Order: sequence, then C-alpha cells, then structure tokens
Amino acid sequence: MKNQLIFLAYILLTAVMPVKAQTEPFYNDIQSFKKQDSTAFPPKHAILFVGSSSFTKWTDVQSYFPDYPIVNRGFGGSSLPDVIHFANDIIIPYLPKQIVIYCGENDLAGSDTTVNGKVVFNRFKQLFTLIRQQLPTVSIAYVSMKPSPSRKHLWPKMTAGNTLIKKFLAKQKKTAFIDVYHKMFNADGTVMNDIFLEDNLHMNAKGYTIWQKAIAPFLLK
Repeated sequence: MKNQLIFLAYILLTAVMPVKAQTEPFYNDIQSFKKQDSTAFPPKHAILFVGSSSFTKWTDVQSYFPDYPIVNRGFGGSSLPDVIHFANDIIIPYLPKQIVIYCGENDLAGSDTTVNGKVVFNRFKQLFTLIRQQLPTVSIAYVSMKPSPSRKHLWPKMTAGNTLIKKFLAKQKKTAFIDVYHKMFNADGTVMNDIFLEDNLHMNAKGYTIWQKAIAPFLLK
C-alpha cells in the first residue's frame, strides 16, 4: 500500500511539473530560442545581444552590423532578474566573444515605487558577476537605458542607473558602456519623437540607426 501511494504521488508530481513550467514567465520565448538552436545552433564566439524588447524588435539587427556575427536573444518585457534567471539558457551555452546587454527599463517601469537607479545597478552587477564567473574572458557591453517618451517620469531614475553602471564598468576589464541616452535628444534638449513608434516606447528604423552608430565602435572583430 505504501509503495502504491509513493507511485501515485510521483505520477501526480510529474503531471503537474510541465504545467508549472509552461506558466513560468517567458517560458514560450525561451522554448522558441531552444527550438531555433536545435535546428541551427549559432556559431561560437559570436556577439550576443541579450535583454528586453528593444533588442527583440530589432529583428534585422544583423543587417545593421554585416561585418559581425550577431546572435539576438532579446525577449520582450524582460527585466534584469529575468535575464539572470535564464542566463544558463540564453547566454552561457553560446560561448560568445562579446555580450551586449540592453535591460533595466522594465525593472523601473514594473515597480515605480520600489525600484530605483541603484536597484537596477545592483541587479546589473549581479548579472555581470554571474557572466564573469562562467565566462571569465568574455567582453561585456551595456547599452544605456533610453529616454522613452512614454516613460518620461522615469528618466531621472534611468539617468541615475546609467551613471552607476558606467562608473562600475569603467573599473572593470574588457567592458564598455554605450551611451545611447544622450544621442536620442535634439540640440534644444527635447527628445527625438520621430525615432519612436506610436507607443512612444519602441523605436523605428531611424531610432535603430542611432543605436547602430553608437554601438558599432564598441563591437569586437
């Protein structure tokens, strides 16, 4: 009887586990990446773009950097804890020569009251440490949080977070801080509205051209 109960408990547990997995945030995104990898695994020592929707929506990123092998693993809506959580799925296996990170905006937007620039910085530092522990020689670049018009109320926190991350990376080896924030303003100090989509959050091709010019000098051959 005891053995029967143990077997029944095992059956119930294994039946529930897949359901729990599929309800995990970003489960489908990660599975989609794994499916892509199963059919054509990206080349090792490529440049890995990872982070939130500003990378996800850059679907033609390779055409912006034709001289570099780019692997795009941005997944929309993600925050730094999400990237940390899935690092062993979407970062470490690729053994990239360089990792370019865009993340932090959603951390602030997801919790206006409890998350500030320092929290974003501490989360980034946690991700940085995790990467360096497993890939000690990899080059790491951080693309600054951008001044999305729809999140204007968060700009001061973005600036604070960007500043802390920039100072931190300046003391680390094989790193780069890529400032796109200040490149997205007009000469009169107003943000460039014509580089964003209607949601005033995500960018159009003109916006990505600004990013291309800012990022290209920091990519490794």
